[in-house]
Amino acid sequence: MGDSTKSINSEYSDEFGSIIPPIYISSIYRYIDEDTSKKSDRNITIKYYREENPSLRILEKVLSSLEGSEDSLVFSSGMAAISTIAMNFLKKKSKVLLLKEMYGSTIQLFENLSNKFDITIKKVYPNHENIIEELEKNTYDLAIIESITNPTLKVIDISKIGDIIKKLDTNVVVDNTFATPILLKPSKYGFKLILNSTTKYLSGHNDTMGGSISGKSDLINELWEWRRLLGNIQQPFEAYLTLRGIKTLPIRIKQQSENALAISEFLADNSKISRVLYPGLKDSEYNKIALKIFEKPYFGGVLSFEIKGDLNQAKDFLRNLKIIKPSPSLGGTESIATLPSITASRYIDESDKKELGISEKLIRLSVGLEDTDDLINDIQQALNKI
Repeated sequence: MGDSTKSINSEYSDEFGSIIPPIYISSIYRYIDEDTSKKSDRNITIKYYREENPSLRILEKVLSSLEGSEDSLVFSSGMAAISTIAMNFLKKKSKVLLLKEMYGSTIQLFENLSNKFDITIKKVYPNHENIIEELEKNTYDLAIIESITNPTLKVIDISKIGDIIKKLDTNVVVDNTFATPILLKPSKYGFKLILNSTTKYLSGHNDTMGGSISGKSDLINELWEWRRLLGNIQQPFEAYLTLRGIKTLPIRIKQQSENALAISEFLADNSKISRVLYPGLKDSEYNKIALKIFEKPYFGGVLSFEIKGDLNQAKDFLRNLKIIKPSPSLGGTESIATLPSITASRYIDESDKKELGISEKLIRLSVGLEDTDDLINDIQQALNKI
């Protein structure tokens, strides 16, 4: 079954023949004892919303189908999902492997935990060689990597990492938010846990918030217990919006990727741009890796570029945009642009920013579904004014 079919077919059915699943907003359900109570498909009693909810379960099954995983959980946000992973796998004096470049709040979370609970953090430059070397050289309780890094779009060859994690006793989590399961399925390469911020591409309309973890059933069961205790479960209406958004995920990813490639090619030839970062460009050092591991012959809807000038001119560029909106986040139908150095990457060490190429005038553009020519014209008129 293809991804477009999986994203639409929730396999939901009820006694009335409803095609669209209802939203179960009840916080409580009839309960006398375990033997006589209704249970979900994973044999969890449905009695209290914080533990299990039918609306969420429908979404979780669709996510598992798309990811090719055994099971999934959804959370109130992507950070709630990461925090649950941390609670499950970390203990006093644990060792954690991170990338120097990844979502800034992920780095901040583990640095705060490090200061509070004597946890050791090692951060490496994002490529498969460094990750493999560290995993083979040292024992880590947890490693979190991004399949496409935020914001410079380094594509990690997770197929090579997958070859070695099967032999190691380390929990390696892949944040697949930028790629989504449409472009990349980490479970195919042996990864036991896949993380997504469903706020971004999966819901796709900038009107909901959530996170998901997909993976092996035994690990999902452990994380379910922590979700129950922490109470960071997703709201039913948020799950409904995400489920609705996922139905168009494959066609959105395709169109946004096509728009992003056209804009990248335009910027690459523009005299006011010093560099363009997008794995779809043939001269990108990550083009071959992307072609090797991506499920489809396109490269995602996010690109980054650097203007010739300074921070003030970069801010002026954002102010001059008319169709593209200046805003953080990504993955929605609207095109939005931001300065990562003062938003998503503000928690990355300054020395690491320099090494990674995250300058103060780097602009990250999440490309939406507008007409390509309109977006290019908007960028050009904004550049003409700086």
